[in-house]
Amino acid sequence: MKLLTLSIILLSALMSNMTQARTKLYLTSGNRTLTATLSENETTHRLTEMLANNPITVSMEDFGGFEKVGDLPVSLPASNSQITTVPGDIMLYQGRSIVIFYGSNSWSYTPLGKIDNATSSMLREFLGSGTVEVTLSLQPMSSTEIAKEDCKVDDVFYRIDGTVAVDQPLKPGLYIVNGRKIIVR
Repeated sequence: MKLLTLSIILLSALMSNMTQARTKLYLTSGNRTLTATLSENETTHRLTEMLANNPITVSMEDFGGFEKVGDLPVSLPASNSQITTVPGDIMLYQGRSIVIFYGSNSWSYTPLGKIDNATSSMLREFLGSGTVEVTLSLQPMSSTEIAKEDCKVDDVFYRIDGTVAVDQPLKPGLYIVNGRKIIVR
């Protein structure tokens, strides 16, 4: 009986670790990447399903002096509740807007996650002022320089905003291929 109990505890710990590994979100802006731990809810399950195929780049703008807001390409299921946010919180607003807080606010949101080890000053530096492009992915984005002729025939290239797929890059530039930023010369 003790062996069975120990086996169940070990299996539970292993499953917990596997679940935690799948709950990391990478946020990339320019050449910097932050990690976030996703909340456990239907909304984040749908978000991770979207991100499993390709990263998503969101154009985000300052709002109210305490947050950056940008629209996702599709709406997600919302389960809003009154929340007081803190720096590093990532929320869904009105089903389609993703919000990253570098300050605090009380409103009705659906929690998406929290940026790991976030401070207000670190987030302000990462997000900058004005409009910023933030790429959301389930794997770290890295830049790799490759020659166009080194690309595989079956690779699918996306413009850097992640919206348009092309069979092969038509000209040199920055593309996303298999979740990585690729510089094609």
